[in-house]
Amino acid sequence: MLDILRRTIQEVNRAPDLPRALSIIVRCVKQAMVVDVCSVYLSDEERRQNVLLATDGYNPEAVGEVRMDFGRGLVGEVARREEPLNLDNAADHPAYVFASEIGEEHYHGFLGVPIVQHRKVLGVLVVRQHERRRFAEQEETFLFTLAAQLAGAITHATASGEIDRLLRETNETRYALSGVSGTPGAVIGKAHVVYPLANLDAIPDRPVEDVEAEIAEFRAAVGAVEHDMRMMSARMVDSLPAEDIALFDALILMLRSENLVEGTVDGVRAGNWAQGALRDTITEHIKAFEQMEDPYLRERASDVRDLGRRILENLQRSHPPSAEYTENTILVGEEVSASQLAEVPPRYLIGVVSARGSSASHVAILARALGIPAVMGVDALPVGKLEGQELAVDGYQARLFVRPSQTLREEFSRLQREEAELSEGLKKLIDLPSETSDGVAVPLYANTGLLTDITPSLRCGAQGVGLYRTEVPFLVRDRFPGEEEQRTIYRQVLEAFAPAPVTVRTLDIGGDKMLSYFPVVEDNPFLGWRGIRISLDHPEIFLTQVRAILRADVGLNNLQLLLPMISGVGELDAAIGLVKRAWEELQKEGEQVEYPPLGVMIEVPSVVYQIEALAQRVDFFSIGSNDLTQYLLAVDRNNAQVAELFDALHPAVLRAIRQVITQAHQVGKSVSVCGEMAGDPAAALLLLGMGIDSLSMSSASLLRVKWALRSFSCKQMQDLLDEAWLLEDAAAVRSLLHSSLVDAGLGGLVRAGR
Repeated sequence: MLDILRRTIQEVNRAPDLPRALSIIVRCVKQAMVVDVCSVYLSDEERRQNVLLATDGYNPEAVGEVRMDFGRGLVGEVARREEPLNLDNAADHPAYVFASEIGEEHYHGFLGVPIVQHRKVLGVLVVRQHERRRFAEQEETFLFTLAAQLAGAITHATASGEIDRLLRETNETRYALSGVSGTPGAVIGKAHVVYPLANLDAIPDRPVEDVEAEIAEFRAAVGAVEHDMRMMSARMVDSLPAEDIALFDALILMLRSENLVEGTVDGVRAGNWAQGALRDTITEHIKAFEQMEDPYLRERASDVRDLGRRILENLQRSHPPSAEYTENTILVGEEVSASQLAEVPPRYLIGVVSARGSSASHVAILARALGIPAVMGVDALPVGKLEGQELAVDGYQARLFVRPSQTLREEFSRLQREEAELSEGLKKLIDLPSETSDGVAVPLYANTGLLTDITPSLRCGAQGVGLYRTEVPFLVRDRFPGEEEQRTIYRQVLEAFAPAPVTVRTLDIGGDKMLSYFPVVEDNPFLGWRGIRISLDHPEIFLTQVRAILRADVGLNNLQLLLPMISGVGELDAAIGLVKRAWEELQKEGEQVEYPPLGVMIEVPSVVYQIEALAQRVDFFSIGSNDLTQYLLAVDRNNAQVAELFDALHPAVLRAIRQVITQAHQVGKSVSVCGEMAGDPAAALLLLGMGIDSLSMSSASLLRVKWALRSFSCKQMQDLLDEAWLLEDAAAVRSLLHSSLVDAGLGGLVRAGR
């Protein structure tokens, strides 16, 4: 059963569209369970009906014709209960409904299981038997397990099929994909797909420009791989037995086979570039091997994949990914990285769409800093089909439309006008003081990491930089930047804002911020080697950076140094020791460096309970609400499946933040919030009610937050906090805050929030 399960899921995952995916399911299940009928009903949400969309055993003409209202019949009963229904005689059940179109009277045994994805019933998988038959528990669990694993494949096949249909049709139509909002906003532009190298599954379709040149490059890549295989075989001939050496010969024969080579060439002649054509050919070969009964031959599928990867590597060496960008570029990928985003000139980039990630992932944070709409965690995003396609990105409702209709274009134009009017109206706040309605000053700082952020941050009236992310210059390079190179970058930021304070965070890589030239491979990177842990294990990297930061501040004296990912006093002492060492070395070298105010990021829950001890060693605290929320709620902020659980307004997070503020103030230390929570006007009201000393956010959020805090008095914000304190979940807290914003005439801020 496990082998059948694995092979069925593999076949379904490779299905190009929904009809073929469903056809595979019913055929494989019928054979595996030795039943008379297997059928799939999918939910039509618009008409609120369960529709027969595939069958092996019933009248095939009934497909698409048999429809039952939600809750009606045994299929409706399975969907309603969201659990299996196993009957030896279906007609005896009170929910049974006779369906003459499919010959229902001939069947007695019934087993139906729901197909569920993200708490939503997509449909029902049903098997039937002529004679009375109560299916065994093993059969029931097999079907249940299969349905659970097929849900994602069905979602993907639905999306792929719809996108294919859109790309073939000339009349205006639309298809929406949903994700989670990374940055609010609405834009229409052209997709530019980014992908990791040497990954066949990630390669997008792309039209070929010069067919013969493309074929020549492909044949050269195959020849290079064949040469490598012969060299490997020659090197191993004295170390391996003849039967193992024969494997290399088999791979070489496969490389020279007409199916692999000419199949790819045919794909190129049909209009796809060599990398996309190779992907299709290798996929077909893998499918053929995986369907073989012989276990040895089935395992050869991995050899085929390896051959494909080697050919792809050679193709990419001679034909690297395009770095040509045009106006109105929307960056699309399975997992768009911060470095990929940073490679696009800001004047061209208008949106980001990623199959993975959430509103708190690093690339979403950078998108907010740039003020461009982003939709993250798009379920079943058919990345390979989107290169060059026109997309409409709705960051407000986290939706993506392919080939938007004229009606949708008009709607997006309206949203853009409203957003422009709001932004224009906010400009009158730039020169006004950042204070509450009763005159209490609250400094608002900018988060930045790109040099292109400096001008927008200054123009929106930022009173300094509350968080400068030094990892961004590391992410956009193919090597570690040297000390002088770093000093030049940091100096530009410090000079631009002088004499206003600039808080520079030391290198915070790891998690979702990996360096291509310093790979960190871990099963759970967010709980692993990241932030200060890497810096302490590699003092040569840390000391070089600290020296550069201190030298950049010479003559300006507006630097504040911030240490990330501190989880205890021992780490802090070690980091301070290295900072002092760098400072002393520079003084001995004659550099006129000042020892800067030192701060600690509060993002690991353990330090929430060590504020008094930490305060004896540092000058200020900065709460990183993104990671603090992630760790307190045990929610991976890059995982779209649990993105809805990630909310900084969760009562536990609010209590932790309030505890930090209270304890820090008791020992005379200031506290800021530099996570995305600070840029949410609704959340900012609660933070100010708690007595936060300052807030730091993306420049795109600063005037919105200023508008909110200038509209409320400290007493009003404290009263809001008291009300929120009585609530038990984040949704209720957010509803309270949004209602307060609307009542204050700030409804425009609600749409721009979560």
